[in-house]
Order: sequence, then structure tokens, then C-alpha cells
Amino acid sequence: MALSRIKTGIFGVDEIIGGGVPQGRIVLVTGGCGTGKSIFALQYLFFGASELNEPGVYVTFDEMPDKIREDMAVFGWNIKALEDSGKIAIVDATSARAGSPSEEEHAVLPGQMDIDRLFVEIMSIARNIGAKRIVIDSVPAMAFRLDNPSDIRKNILKLAYVVSRSGLTALITSEVPEQPLSSNTALRFSKYGVEEYVADGVILLNFLGVGGASSTRTIYIRKMRGTNHTTEIHPIDITDKGIVVKKIEDVFK
Repeated sequence: MALSRIKTGIFGVDEIIGGGVPQGRIVLVTGGCGTGKSIFALQYLFFGASELNEPGVYVTFDEMPDKIREDMAVFGWNIKALEDSGKIAIVDATSARAGSPSEEEHAVLPGQMDIDRLFVEIMSIARNIGAKRIVIDSVPAMAFRLDNPSDIRKNILKLAYVVSRSGLTALITSEVPEQPLSSNTALRFSKYGVEEYVADGVILLNFLGVGGASSTRTIYIRKMRGTNHTTEIHPIDITDKGIVVKKIEDVFK
């Protein structure tokens, strides 16, 4: 029986992952600083809400919601309009991390960064808007107050369990240092070494030729359960319409 799939709306990505992300699964989007992780996640959310009538929840631990709205407007994505129509809900957990109050409709209160309570609140918001998609950006920021590696891993597993039971199709982001894909050393896919195992799919965004004139962003599908996906490294561009996967021969001639 073929898996139902969710179109990402990221130009060229669906073609290399068998038509889309398997519905109800969790995909880890990981990479170094500036590789496009947040753009990838927001493009996925915006496309679902604006083109497929699939509402989504974006939980931000790293950036203030107003900044997100401003940055995404560069691509012509009117996030605020979709929020006003109940198609997107941004949950502000960034203010609470900074110990500041938030003026957002959906926000974690300072001093209430309890993970269990947070998960309950997120799922309540998702139910209220009839969400089909969810983004957690990012796992390291979510775990910033946890010092014990065992507690961090336990909460990542809890996140995966809660999202899986909800039926939402999720993207979670994590961070890794820049790493040469041609190296003989094993690649890293997450900060804590557990995210890639609880996720059904792993997408690595990276740079080739960092610091040079020919620096190229790339995408590599490490795994996508139930999918005959490409194992090649594809170049990507961040254009005025978002992320676009390019043909390998157009870049590496």
C-alpha cells in the first residue's frame, strides 16, 4: 500500500523524495548556520496553508515572530494574513527564553518553559486551527535549559511521541557544524545524536566551498522511510521565491 504524501511546496524537493513527505511522519531538517533551515521549514508551512488549505503551527525558539514575518515577506509570503485567517499559528517561545513578556496571541509565558506543559499547549493550538503541519524550530533551542544529556534525549523522544500521536506531519530543525561531505569521517546530523533516530526522514542542508567565490548550498536526503529517494547531493539556491533545488549538471559542469 502506497504511503499518502504531503507536498512540501519547495521547488524540486518533492521530486527527489518520491512525491512528498510521508503523511503523519517527522522529518529532521538539519545543517549549519545560514544553510536555509528556517526558510525550508517556513516554505513548507506557507505552501500548505496558502495552496492546499492545510493549516500549520510554527513553534519558534530562536527568532521573534515579528522578525520572522518581516524576513518571509522578502519571498512574498504574507504570514500575517494567514495568521489572521486561522491558517497559520506562530507560537512564540523565544520571548520566554529571554525572560520577556510577549504580545503574541500564542506565546509561552516567562518562567513556564516546562516541556510537558509546552507540548500540551502546542497540541491544543494545533487542534484549534485544524492543523495538518507543524514545525519545531529548533530542537537545540528548545533544550537550552537542560544540562543533563539524558534529560535532553528524553524530551526529544517525548516530542517525537507527542507529534506522532497527533497525526501531524512535522518538520523539526537541529544544528550541526559545517562539515565536508567528501570527508572520510562520519557525518553528523544533529546536535544531540538522537534527533536523526526518532525522525522518519533526515534532510541535511550544507555548503560546498565555504568561504570561496564558488560556495554552493546543497541538500542531501539521508533517509526518508518508505521512500525510494535520491542519494545524490543536489545544489540549491535561495531565490526571491524561496528554496529551489537545481540540476546537478547546471552547477557542477
